[in-house]
Amino acid sequence: MPLNLTHPDNIPRLIRAAPLGICITDAEGLFEMVNPAYCDFYGYREEELIGRHFTMLVPEADRARLGELHERFIRGQADQEIRQEWEVVRKDGERRSIIAEAARIVDERGEVKQATFVTDITERKRLERRLEFLARHDELTGLLNRRAGLARLDEEIARTHRHDIPLCVAICDLDHFKQINDRHGHGVGDEALAAVAEVMQSELRRYDVLARLGGEEFLVILPGATLSEAERSIERLRRRLVETRLASPGLSLTLSAGLAALKEGDAGDALLERADRALYRAKREGRNRVTPA
Repeated sequence: MPLNLTHPDNIPRLIRAAPLGICITDAEGLFEMVNPAYCDFYGYREEELIGRHFTMLVPEADRARLGELHERFIRGQADQEIRQEWEVVRKDGERRSIIAEAARIVDERGEVKQATFVTDITERKRLERRLEFLARHDELTGLLNRRAGLARLDEEIARTHRHDIPLCVAICDLDHFKQINDRHGHGVGDEALAAVAEVMQSELRRYDVLARLGGEEFLVILPGATLSEAERSIERLRRRLVETRLASPGLSLTLSAGLAALKEGDAGDALLERADRALYRAKREGRNRVTPA
């Protein structure tokens, strides 16, 4: 049964004093009461909300769905209480995440209304998104991390075998990178790594995959590329890096790369091993070069 407000004189005082944002909407979804905490959260004055539809506070794409949910809730076609997460929009345009807990109530005239209690969870959601991002991405460069990069390689290999299309990978290693950390410090080294990642992404196709394997080593996955096409692509990247000044001292870096093409029946380990051997051959032959397996 809905909650019966048998002592309505006490309710407004309790609502206004509450530190939690609270509103009461009528059967049509129009604001009848908003407490100061609710107004503070959304950035509106009380008179700017009273009499207006509550969906003014949510993104336009969600308004029809929320309006329909409100109607079903008032008619008793939904649970007596609802607890859901929503994105809302403040008066200044800032978007925030909330938990809205709604209860169906009946006033002294027997009219059904909805009381909604709002809890701001914006920071919690930002932290969750950040942790989710870091689970798959390298914090310094923003690239896929080793685990996510290798998982993506397995996906591309499976797709390549299904559709019988070429696939190549490159393992790229920055030459003599330890000297940068030793001479200029790890702060400059980190700045250089982030800049290298940006240069590499700008030179690759939008559907190529770039991951940081660790340290100064990167994995490039080139779907649909033959070995000669992949060699041209990584060679173009190598030349661009030589021409680019990185980090605050204006450093110039080079890279060595080993390339390998997927063979029938290949798994990721075999493909990466061939690319790795090609990389070490590039280093033995003088570095700053791209060597196919």
